[in-house]
Order: sequence, then C-alpha cells, then structure tokens
Amino acid sequence: MKNKQVKKLCIAGIMCAVAVVGSMLQFRVFGSQCAPVQHIVNIMCAVLLGPWYGVSVAFAASLIRNLLGLGSLLAFPGSMLGALLCGLVYKFTKNTPLTLAGEVFGTSVLGGLCAYPIAILFMGKGGQVAFYAYIVPFLISTAAGAVICALLIPVLKKAGVLQKLSD
Repeated sequence: MKNKQVKKLCIAGIMCAVAVVGSMLQFRVFGSQCAPVQHIVNIMCAVLLGPWYGVSVAFAASLIRNLLGLGSLLAFPGSMLGALLCGLVYKFTKNTPLTLAGEVFGTSVLGGLCAYPIAILFMGKGGQVAFYAYIVPFLISTAAGAVICALLIPVLKKAGVLQKLSD
C-alpha cells in the first residue's frame, strides 16, 4: 500500500514539474495564447492517478507558475476544474474520449466562467470583459492538449506504459 502511494506521489511531482516547465511552450492561435501542456498533464493525471491527485497537481503547478511569473491567476480555475471533471469522468467510466471531453468542457466552459469573477475581483478587469470572454481562449488551449492526448494515450496503452505506471 505504501509503495503505491509513494509511486503516485512521485508521478504527481513529475507531472507538476512537466506542467510548470511546459507552461513556457506557448503559441498563438487566432489571437489566443495556446499552452496545451497543462491540459495534457490534467488528462494524464486523470488516467494515471485519479481526480484528487489531478486537482492537486493542477493547483500546485498553477501556484508555482504564478510565483515564478509564468502564469496568471486565471490558471487556477481552468486547470483545476478541467482536472477535476476529467478525473471524475475517467474514474467512473474509464472512457478516454469522454475523459478528453471532460477536460475540454471543465477547462473551457466551467473554468472560463469561473475566471470572470477572478478577473474582476483580483485583476481589476472590471466591466472590460464579458462573463464568457475566457471560454474561447481556454477552449483553444484545452482542445490542443486533448488532441495531443488523444494521439498519445493509445500509443502509451499499446506500449504497456500506462499499465506499468498505474499498477
């Protein structure tokens, strides 16, 4: 039992590091900054570790990115809600396409809507943005991460990596 917990904690730490370092990999898509690595990490945490580790990794990565000046406060709602929803979907269904959809919906719609009050209260955005203004940028970023995972997960399953890591 203890070995499994230590293994999960080590994987979570590695995933957190990947998310922080991967946050420097950004590119523009339709005027939005796309950073898909956090979404890849969310989905991989859902598959390997479960929803609560996924949310913890998303929170820790967002906190570290903010402390290092690599992110904004808007990283918290998007990454954490996406991690929670995709983790819960995978836990109860073990269905990869539904898990990908859970990440996209959780991050873009739920996270995008929750980003609005954070932008107003803590970032001084006031009436400058509509309540749905963050949905499209979050959608572009999370969709890119989900597409990458849609290609990555079958390869990792076929190679036996997912089975080995989740044992």
